[in-house]
Amino acid sequence: MKKALVTGITGQDGSYLAEFLLDKGYEVYGLTRRTSTVNNERIKHIQDKIKLIQGDLLDQTSLSEALKESNPDEVYNLAAQSFVKTSWNQPVLTGEFTALGVTRLLEGIRHINPEIKFYQASSSEMFGKVTEIPQKETTRFYPRSPYGVAKVYGHYATVNYRESYDLFACSGILFNHESPRRGLEFVTRKITNAVSKIYLGKQEKLELGNLESKRDWGFAGDYVKAMWAMLQQETPDDYVISTGETHSVREFVEHAFKSVGIDNWEKYVISDKEEFLRPAEVDSLVGDYTKAKNLLKWEPEVKFKELVEMMVEADLELEKRNDNS
Repeated sequence: MKKALVTGITGQDGSYLAEFLLDKGYEVYGLTRRTSTVNNERIKHIQDKIKLIQGDLLDQTSLSEALKESNPDEVYNLAAQSFVKTSWNQPVLTGEFTALGVTRLLEGIRHINPEIKFYQASSSEMFGKVTEIPQKETTRFYPRSPYGVAKVYGHYATVNYRESYDLFACSGILFNHESPRRGLEFVTRKITNAVSKIYLGKQEKLELGNLESKRDWGFAGDYVKAMWAMLQQETPDDYVISTGETHSVREFVEHAFKSVGIDNWEKYVISDKEEFLRPAEVDSLVGDYTKAKNLLKWEPEVKFKELVEMMVEADLELEKRNDNS
């Protein structure tokens, strides 16, 4: 039985990956930070099947102890300060978690067991002010936020440890991927949650920033399969994971409202709210996943409209459950 250690296991990607690995017959360990209020909502349905270890990307000793305790074949580093807006307010902390945290984990692997295969969650935000459309593995990075900068550091740390110490270390450059488990602070979930509340008469308006921002949106449940596939290859490498399609925030909003039968969505939306605009905007991201398709035999399965409808439907169910509780 293979063993995997997943950092960020209580997050969106961590929960889907844990499910996937359990289905593959893995023994799954999850690294969790000690907090005064525990939030294991996304993994509560599988919590009795996984083993949680307390640790923190800011603390080298706890990472080393987690590696010793779990003795994994594979480590998936999904933990980070992952909200772009917060990275402007907490740039140093973002760097500690999202950049230096990667190095701490790689150092732990190098000293404790260099045979461990390592996956680093890189991000399309590294491309930022894009220099090429679509973006692929060789596209120049031009990050436009402290989060993007920190992700570039973590990405190159992974490359550096692979080339310097011969570690099996891969980075998945994942474009935006969403699901009903997405945090409410992210624009996609903010939209679907608001649409469900507006439909049910619980909310009157949806306030957003730039409706013209374009993203390549896929389903998180599809993307975790690509993470696993990277660590099953003969040689480690980096891969763009995306859908190859781009859609605007406006399109996302329009389809979310249409999915509940509301066509005149404009009357409910207030856009260009200054508090939701970034100091430096990333206007358009779209990925070329040809390499992943050819080498990993991976392709996205859930289409854009399916994803939007899935999220709205889940939020409607959530609101109805909240009414009955």
